[in-house]
Amino acid sequence: MTKMLFGLSNEDLWRIFPIIVSKHQPNWANFYAQEKQLLEKQLGLDKIARINHFGSTSVPGLVAKPIIDILLETFPDVIIKDLKKKIEHIGYICVKSGAKAVFLKGYTPDGFCGQAFHLHIRHLSDWDELYFRDYLCQHPEVASEYGQLKKALEQKFFYNRDSYSAAKTNFVRKITKLAKMSRSENFFRHNKYLQNKNSDISNLIL
Repeated sequence: MTKMLFGLSNEDLWRIFPIIVSKHQPNWANFYAQEKQLLEKQLGLDKIARINHFGSTSVPGLVAKPIIDILLETFPDVIIKDLKKKIEHIGYICVKSGAKAVFLKGYTPDGFCGQAFHLHIRHLSDWDELYFRDYLCQHPEVASEYGQLKKALEQKFFYNRDSYSAAKTNFVRKITKLAKMSRSENFFRHNKYLQNKNSDISNLIL
């Protein structure tokens, strides 16, 4: 099934998986929590520095493609490629390897099957996606503006995922810059949290 997906052109994939922006669903947070527990059990807490739910499904009230984005950060001494088999064992497909690995779950040649996930594996650092998420959570009016943009782009790029993503870039960059400017201290101001390999500080930065 994985090979069948990789054998398709972008145009074919976009037809199978069009851009669908849905009303926010409260159960997205539950789906994330369940998947987080599964990943912790599968990989072991000694490999994981922190896990975060990000993207539009993580922002209360925001319309979103019904896909759960997860950022899993490992400690610097962890070799990310060594995690690949364990992640694939729980249903993920690796679509990008390296320092910024990406895995998908819930994709089949016939469309989505169950809840879809995008899992991003990286070493612990100061990632823009978390700044953007936090700013939208803290500024509902900006989240609403972003939602309106997403709905407009859904109509324009229903069968073109690359163009849909590219059309959001300027907005995302602008808000990320604002988020960084508005925060006097960065994510790592509390070094004590990084000393605990089992800590999950997602609640502290929301």
